[in-house]
Amino acid sequence: MLKTNIKNILHTFFGGTFDPIHYGHIRPLENLAKQIGLNKINLLPNNITPNHKKPYANYKQRIEMINLAIKNRPLFKINLYEKKKITSYTIDTLINLRKKIGIKQPIIFIIGEDLLFSINTWKKWDKILNNCHLLVYPRNCYKKINNLKIKNWLFKNLINDNKRLKYFPNGYIFLAKTPLENISSTEIRQKIFLNKSCDSLTPKTVIQYIKQQNLYQKIY
Repeated sequence: MLKTNIKNILHTFFGGTFDPIHYGHIRPLENLAKQIGLNKINLLPNNITPNHKKPYANYKQRIEMINLAIKNRPLFKINLYEKKKITSYTIDTLINLRKKIGIKQPIIFIIGEDLLFSINTWKKWDKILNNCHLLVYPRNCYKKINNLKIKNWLFKNLINDNKRLKYFPNGYIFLAKTPLENISSTEIRQKIFLNKSCDSLTPKTVIQYIKQQNLYQKIY
């Protein structure tokens, strides 16, 4: 594996539907930044992911909610790479990002712990580490990974020293230890539908926008 210069820029990405964005996205990423030493995290809003339904809010609305949520949070930047893509496959995005960034620069792709349990359902999942590192933050998960292929893959690539994420361009998995944030977009949509408060779940500016746009009012 090609070793990089520690002074190289860390290109860090976090993908999601963000329907809507919430503190369960923001706070874990801020904690990861402190733990790993990340200066910038690119948020990658997807269009439609293969394993999910079409988002309730359209792309423009989700982008606007992200902009509102990250205002005065310089850690975050929006990356619109997937704007024109009909279906978003992580491996395709990573391959194209790698081509753009080059082979020497570290690329970190952040996912929640819960996604590890089904990562073998992703397109070319076993090729993901050819293009990036995986930085995994804790989610409220109580089940263990039973799939032998995933277990072996984790055992082979798991590291305890997060400095390797900076010294090498790709190939490693690091399980971060950050506080749990048990918040989901589904919970927020349900509360909006039931006219319940979401003040503790997402920034007030996002809630105001949701109300202005009448989002999630007729989804159930």
